[in-house]
This record gives sequence, structure tokens and C-alpha cells, in this order.
Amino acid sequence: MNSSDRDELVRAAFDAQQRAYCPYSDFPVGAALRTASGKTYLGCNVENGSFGLTICAERVAAAASIAAGDREFVALVVASRGGVTPCGACRQFLAEFNPKLPIVMVDSLAPDKASESTLSELLPGRFEGPQ
Repeated sequence: MNSSDRDELVRAAFDAQQRAYCPYSDFPVGAALRTASGKTYLGCNVENGSFGLTICAERVAAAASIAAGDREFVALVVASRGGVTPCGACRQFLAEFNPKLPIVMVDSLAPDKASESTLSELLPGRFEGPQ
């Protein structure tokens, strides 16, 4: 991903983070997912009083993309305090569509502080379902 695309996705992830519904954790997360079509899909975490029903920003963005019929994921930026990596459930969910997906994790409190990885580095030995 070139620096212009990265900057655009970082801004989009920060915008999505502002929309998070997180009254229980007070930990807003935003995600911006780019697809091969060039479109960007946004997601934010949406918490629920029944904690198991909470959905992460990464899966919200991926589900929006899939619902639009856009399944070729090419880049993901996740914005959070501390620049955390996607959780295990999100990693497995995303791996269904692109196990080598490039991911940038950016710290919303220190935007210059970002790390990059790939989904295959974050999720070695992923579950691939029945063969």
C-alpha cells in the first residue's frame, strides 16, 4: 500500500473510531478496509450489555464489504488507543477472505506510532475448515 492510500485509510479509521458505541469498555476502535475494487468500508466496535453480542470494528467493516458483494480485501487499518492488533476472532474472520491481508495498527493518541503486519503473521496456523 502506498503512503497516500495508507494516509487515507488511517484518516477513515480515525473517523470510524469516533462513531464507536462502547459504553462498557470505553475503548473505541475504528477500522477501514480497502478492497480490490478500490472501495473503503468502515467499521466501529458496537458493544452490548450482553457482552457476547459485542462486535468488533474489523468484523463490522468486513461484513459491510461482504454485504456489498465486495470480497477481495487488500488492506486494513485499525485505530485504537495503543494501536492494538485485531482480536483472535477478527483474525480468523478476516482470514476467510485474505489470509495474507496487510494490516496497519495505529495509535489514536499518538498517530505517528503505527505498526504493520500481515494477517498470516498475526494468525499462523489458522483454522481452514473442512477440506
